[in-house]
Amino acid sequence: MPLAVAFAATSALLLTGCGGDDGGSKVGDEIAGADTGKNTASPSPSQPEVSAERPDMTLPKDVEERFEGWKTGDATKDAILADAGRAQTAVTYAVTKGDPESPALRFYQSGTALAGSQDWVKGIVDAGLTYSGSVRYFAPEISVFDKKSAGVSYCADESKAYNKNRKTNKVDKIPATDDSYVLYSTRLEKNDEGVWQTTKLESERGNKKCVQ
Repeated sequence: MPLAVAFAATSALLLTGCGGDDGGSKVGDEIAGADTGKNTASPSPSQPEVSAERPDMTLPKDVEERFEGWKTGDATKDAILADAGRAQTAVTYAVTKGDPESPALRFYQSGTALAGSQDWVKGIVDAGLTYSGSVRYFAPEISVFDKKSAGVSYCADESKAYNKNRKTNKVDKIPATDDSYVLYSTRLEKNDEGVWQTTKLESERGNKKCVQ
């Protein structure tokens, strides 16, 4: 069972691998379709427009993230998608490090997204769990609202992601279900350092768009 599902089954936390729901946010409704391309790529533009030093987010050898269709050929959209992907990686990194206050989270997230992610990571760590396996992020759609705000939605395939006991390193490989597939809808805002921070986030497990 994916990490998010297993923990949320015994808590009141939102079923999401990237923090909390903003409640009244309508971010998902703002996101229109976009030409996202078909190339498999990691969320890393060649020339990040950031004056500050980006935090290290090297994941353990047993943790993998794949970003499919994450480049459009448009420099602005690709920069937004890249930081949207890094915001997800920041959560994974914080979980594997057992650190809800990870600087990487604060670098790539802010607002309600950051608060929700910190709470979620803390819950996972307090439960004595971490993460092992592979998550595939695919079908991104992006809408650029203006020079400093955008909306991004995408799917996550957590069918090969599993709970791992932090002390014993035992991996719990429970078969996947429709809830292993998640639709994320996010809002990003460009800060003064040029980072497109995720500020709001909504998610829906088992969304038909993502279930495969």
